[in-house]
Amino acid sequence: MSAESVTLLHPGNMGATIGAAAASSGARVLWVSENRSTESRERATQAGLIEAKDLAHALRQSDIILSVCPPHAALAVAQDVAAHGFRGIYVDANAISRATAEQIGEIVTGIGASFVDGGIIGAPVKRAGTTRLYLSGSRAAEVAELFTASMLDARVIGEIPGAASALKMAYAAWTKCTDALVLAIRALASHEGVEQALLQEWALSQPDLERRCIQAAAVAAPKAWRYVGEMKEIAATLARAELPSGFHTAAAALYERLSPFKDHTNPPPTVAAVIAALTNRPVEHD
Repeated sequence: MSAESVTLLHPGNMGATIGAAAASSGARVLWVSENRSTESRERATQAGLIEAKDLAHALRQSDIILSVCPPHAALAVAQDVAAHGFRGIYVDANAISRATAEQIGEIVTGIGASFVDGGIIGAPVKRAGTTRLYLSGSRAAEVAELFTASMLDARVIGEIPGAASALKMAYAAWTKCTDALVLAIRALASHEGVEQALLQEWALSQPDLERRCIQAAAVAAPKAWRYVGEMKEIAATLARAELPSGFHTAAAALYERLSPFKDHTNPPPTVAAVIAALTNRPVEHD
């Protein structure tokens, strides 16, 4: 077994492409099929990943674990791996705060593993130049080497775990919170009966905002169930820095209301449908 034997936990929309990037660079990438959905199997197959029937079988064959999961599950995934006594390199590439990353680091290093903190910025890896994996930790360079021949841009930004997660929090604090904000503003205008007047003013003074609102409904709403935990992690990050955290606490509440749109991408949600969900009113046509 070489350091290029990897287990990916788990092949979601983003994770499957991270696993495929490692495989395209020559790594042997496994995934755990136990209790996973048909959709996960399809993504893993398309990514060229190798099936392992359960976590114990996967860990026995792997030197590196890549955890790419919704942020609310990151701790549980680390605890599952630690319970099996894994002693290789554990990479957490989830949208979590530095404090949560440090907690995960304590869990995995406590049983003899090495910890590398990661943060993914960009879309699922489908072409070069769109996605970056930031890494921090004493063995981050070894992890970056997994992707040298792939479309994923892996960048080491420090030897102390937590830096990559802090960068991810700072970046997503803008991109994902502003999606929530523009949708909330549109819902407010609809509630107050001034939506068309607002759109006319946007056309004059903020011509990009209507497009951003449409895009936020179509792209962010199907992922809102996952963004709830991420907004809470960002709020915790701000609070730890003694900065006001209310922006992102509110964004978490907004995304919670949009969680019924989970994976609704064909067709994507409309602005009218999102407004209805946010204001608990019947859907009106855009």
